[in-house]
Amino acid sequence: MPKIDKAVLLAAGRGTRMRELTADLPKPMIKVRGKPILLHIIEGLQTAGIKNFLIIVGYHGETVREYFGDGTCFGLQFNYATQTIQDGTGRVVELARDFAANSPFILNYGDILVDPANYKRIVDLADDVEAIISVKRGEDLSKGGAVFLNDQMDLVDLREKSKPGESTSEWYNAGLYAFLPSIFEFTAKLQPSPRGEYELTDAIRDLAQSGKKVKALELIGEWADVRDPEILARLNRL
Repeated sequence: MPKIDKAVLLAAGRGTRMRELTADLPKPMIKVRGKPILLHIIEGLQTAGIKNFLIIVGYHGETVREYFGDGTCFGLQFNYATQTIQDGTGRVVELARDFAANSPFILNYGDILVDPANYKRIVDLADDVEAIISVKRGEDLSKGGAVFLNDQMDLVDLREKSKPGESTSEWYNAGLYAFLPSIFEFTAKLQPSPRGEYELTDAIRDLAQSGKKVKALELIGEWADVRDPEILARLNRL
């Protein structure tokens, strides 16, 4: 995979589980340890050499635009796209097609915090890989995607939000990815899932099952899905 210098950040959601905390701002703008989640992510990606960002906004998108602007004051370049209908992560990635053009890119959910060392690891992976999916052990698979891997850490299958006790995988989809533009072939063909959404995870599974190599990267260090006020409070206590 060529050197990556572009990143797509998903910051369109309200985060209803945050209740009144997101009454006036999108979840990625909630502060963890004194600064917005999105700023933690951008600073981490910047340390890995990413300079060109597409931030996908929706709910209270003006808050994100006003805070980050065009990126000049960060020494970066920020572009924006708006998700007008919240119909799934697969449709959101379609909004990045022109931005990515023929280049590989990182994709990060705007409410996922990782140890910044992981960004350097994900931008430098092998030439024969079409996509990289980050994984963690020991997470509740009913809260996200169960990732099925072979002994070489190649993706075999990916299932969204299994019922408790239903999945036999030990790997959890950790919300940080690297893609070649080939992912757009598969997001374009998506059909709504049983939840009625266009799931990025379905496109990644289809990519892997088409014979392309999708590698898993086990994240190191601290990781958090800032999904509810309890997790937010724990992060701010640490």
